Amino acid sequence: MATKGKSANKELEVGEIVSRSEQFIEKYQKRIIYGVGIVALLVAAVLGFRYGYLIPVEKKAAAALFKGELYFGRDSFALALHGNGADYPGFESIISDYGITRSGNLAKAYAGICYYRLGETEKAIKQLKAFSANDKMLSPAITGLIGDCYLNSGKEKESIPYFEKAARLADNEVISPIYLKKAGYAYENLQQYNDAIKVYTSIKEKYFNSEEASDIDKYITRASELAKK
Repeated sequence: MATKGKSANKELEVGEIVSRSEQFIEKYQKRIIYGVGIVALLVAAVLGFRYGYLIPVEKKAAAALFKGELYFGRDSFALALHGNGADYPGFESIISDYGITRSGNLAKAYAGICYYRLGETEKAIKQLKAFSANDKMLSPAITGLIGDCYLNSGKEKESIPYFEKAARLADNEVISPIYLKKAGYAYENLQQYNDAIKVYTSIKEKYFNSEEASDIDKYITRASELAKK
């Protein structure tokens, strides 16, 4: 009897829940339909933008970028940046016309490198900072190049965070020690010898198999001697 009573109670509870659910749906039916409709419209808009606009534009951007990469590979940096006046518009135009695409984003990196090689460091910094990537090779390289731009402009203080960030992003024995050593140079130029010792020591302890670590003791010794003066 107790079991039958419990079953009956459960049926009543379920019935009440269903009833309340029906009442809720009935009360807020218009809002629910409206909300579902908005979601459906948003999904349709995103898909329409992606397949109706973004993918075709990406193909155009990629085709334009390919020609720029050919000029870039020949060290024709001015042509790569500004185009040939005929069938190639230049990285700057690709950025302007296709900036939201992957190829447009990559054009920012190419443009930054071109400006750096042409000695136009301010323009290089602008484009390099506009570029975005999360991979373990390109992102550290671009970050480190921003540091190089500042260092070559005599702005050692501004260069250091980028060198140290590039080392963190790479986190390997090939790239990280290079940027840490550059940070050490910059610290020494600023006469911040204790900071230089720290980055040199991190090369010795963390990246001891790297080429930079092979002679790092002399850098540590030099910075230590200068710190005493």
